[in-house]
Amino acid sequence: MEKVIENFLTYVKIDTESSEGSETTPSTGKQHDLAKLLTEQLTAMGAEEVTYDREHCYVYASIPASEGCEKAPVIGWIAHMDTSPAVTGAGVKPRIIEDYDGQDILLNQEKGIVMKTVDFPELPSYKGKRLIVTDGTTLLGADDKAGVAEIMAMAEYLLNHPEISHGKLRLGFTPDEEVGAGADYFDVALFGADYAYTVDGGRLGELEYENFNAAGAKITIQGRSVHPGEAKGKMRNAILLAQEFQAMLPANENPMYTCGYEGFYHLDTLKGTVEEAVAEYIIRDHDRQKFERKKELFLKTGQFLNEKYGEGTFQIDLQDSYYNMKEIIEKHMHLIDNAKTAMEELGIEPVVMPIRGGTDGARLSFMGLPCPNLCTGGQNFHGKFEYACADDMETIVKLLVKIVQKFA
Repeated sequence: MEKVIENFLTYVKIDTESSEGSETTPSTGKQHDLAKLLTEQLTAMGAEEVTYDREHCYVYASIPASEGCEKAPVIGWIAHMDTSPAVTGAGVKPRIIEDYDGQDILLNQEKGIVMKTVDFPELPSYKGKRLIVTDGTTLLGADDKAGVAEIMAMAEYLLNHPEISHGKLRLGFTPDEEVGAGADYFDVALFGADYAYTVDGGRLGELEYENFNAAGAKITIQGRSVHPGEAKGKMRNAILLAQEFQAMLPANENPMYTCGYEGFYHLDTLKGTVEEAVAEYIIRDHDRQKFERKKELFLKTGQFLNEKYGEGTFQIDLQDSYYNMKEIIEKHMHLIDNAKTAMEELGIEPVVMPIRGGTDGARLSFMGLPCPNLCTGGQNFHGKFEYACADDMETIVKLLVKIVQKFA
């Protein structure tokens, strides 16, 4: 199981940051660097049906069924290779803290970067374990290279232990999950699994089959620039109009103030001048009806402001991104039951919780592949204080092995 850490430390040093707004798939060519390595490793370990989609950067492979389990359901295991563009993934310098003391962690002495327990109160619970951290200048990439490493370690372990009973397994590694495009060119028919799990969650024990319904919106606001000395009654400041739009949305439905099943409107970017401004939002809610009402309010806000300032002042492009996979998984609850039982047998407390985000599994579930989400052992994703627990990652490899046995 220790091979998972060796794999992980190799993978995080490969820059696979994806890019918002790119019109190519993958959104960044450097994601192929990891895809090629995984293809080589899968071939070397003896995996079968290794397929590398060189155009779109997907990697697929099979672990054949053990003797006598050929008729068992085919279970897929999926993780994404890209890292978030929120923080750079170039030049990652991982460091293992042996026997963590439960106190603040000095990540970078030169820059004075400290991960403090007051900011991250879960840290002391890892006392005595091994933590993998950054140097405070990049993200770590546990989202989702921890999942990639765990699936790869599971596959190699099963190939080396043919006495373990399991059906055929399919492995899938995707690009561009962080920019919402991970499932765009995923070949469900080629993959050929009956069910699957994404390994793309957080703390040990997390098990998720509910996620947000999600939409993205781009607002283009037309202003009017006039010399400020002569602006009275003439100027229309597009930046201030964007602020007015934001002020009309419910103040409490902001991600800074929500948790659990509560949805939100999130102003993700705002760029512009007096003449023109562009605001990009994401809209989220677990409840489909509340999600539809949020979108309706968003559009009505634009309509109201167009009536106030003139038609065409606010141009809104709103598109749905993905839906809550609960609608699909509820019909296949044995996937959750098997994972929970496997956790309990390993002494892991299952924590069934909603994803306050999305995974490839959400879209894949609606593409005909029911696909809940499992933990990876990582924390603080998308930031410079991201870390992973090495002990938990090794336990998660054991968990994946235990789950595949439940379907044999």
